[in-house]
Amino acid sequence: MTARPITVRFWGTRGSAPVSASARAVREKIVEALVAARGREIASRQDAARFVDEELSFAASGTYGGATSCVEMDCNDLAFFFCDMGTGLQDAGLSAMGRCSSGRRRKFNFFLSHLHTDHLIGFRSFLPARDPDAEIVIHSGHADAEEALRRLQHEAVGDWAAAIRFVTLEPGKGTVTDGIAVDVIAQQHPGGSFGYRFTDKNGRTIVYSSDSEHKIDEAAGESAFVAFFEEADLVICDTMYSLAKSDTTKEHQGHSSNVVAIDLCHQAAAKRLALFHHDPFHDDDDIEQMHEDSIRYEELTREGAPLEVLCAYDGLEVVL
Repeated sequence: MTARPITVRFWGTRGSAPVSASARAVREKIVEALVAARGREIASRQDAARFVDEELSFAASGTYGGATSCVEMDCNDLAFFFCDMGTGLQDAGLSAMGRCSSGRRRKFNFFLSHLHTDHLIGFRSFLPARDPDAEIVIHSGHADAEEALRRLQHEAVGDWAAAIRFVTLEPGKGTVTDGIAVDVIAQQHPGGSFGYRFTDKNGRTIVYSSDSEHKIDEAAGESAFVAFFEEADLVICDTMYSLAKSDTTKEHQGHSSNVVAIDLCHQAAAKRLALFHHDPFHDDDDIEQMHEDSIRYEELTREGAPLEVLCAYDGLEVVL
């Protein structure tokens, strides 16, 4: 029997603070598209769509988005699985409610990387929390996760009609949640953070490692992460900064670089890397340039099997 596909949906991919495209930024994209289309025959919507898809860069034709961290792993029919509760959770909740109306079980598992506002703020807009038939289980390595969430959402707590409970996880102690094996690792970040490794019954593995600082000159100390990333089908990794920034002006702020993420994935023989937790000060062109630089770096440093380097954006779906 063919295994059910796992679909990883990126609902929010920005770090630190949500951003939105300004009117000026949208105008610049339109101007760039019109200039690129000069002299071409575009007689229909189909022609226009084909031109946008085939002739324009992603930064010119779309956007990496501005919602903060929220990733869904559609692993099985037993429950929903989410990592973090950034502003992307609002759209995720709408989508989930639509699927529940078609008979999907109303159980939601959350795994929190840490308790900073940008990773929690979306829960106030999560519609299933207002559903009395929903069950929500919030997993975290922080024992005070419930206190932090209630403090942030205090005026909205009365709207929580769902049955909500909190589970504290410990690094190094694996568990199984609704058919998915979950392992936890402690990460370097102000206040502490936690990464998660999810493995289904068919051995397919997803690693979520946001808000974690790795250093290129401390490779020996990163051996635990190489083991944690080992042969993962997809590693979602904090790559907020370029290597130059992460080693100088952004040191000790709890984030990492595209280069170090690629190095770790190469050592771990991971199959795919998703660049994630984009800098809120980077525009679409900046992020696209980092993606292109990352692909070139992966090719130059590759010694074994190729590592597919993706750049996460709001709305991206990866099927495993």
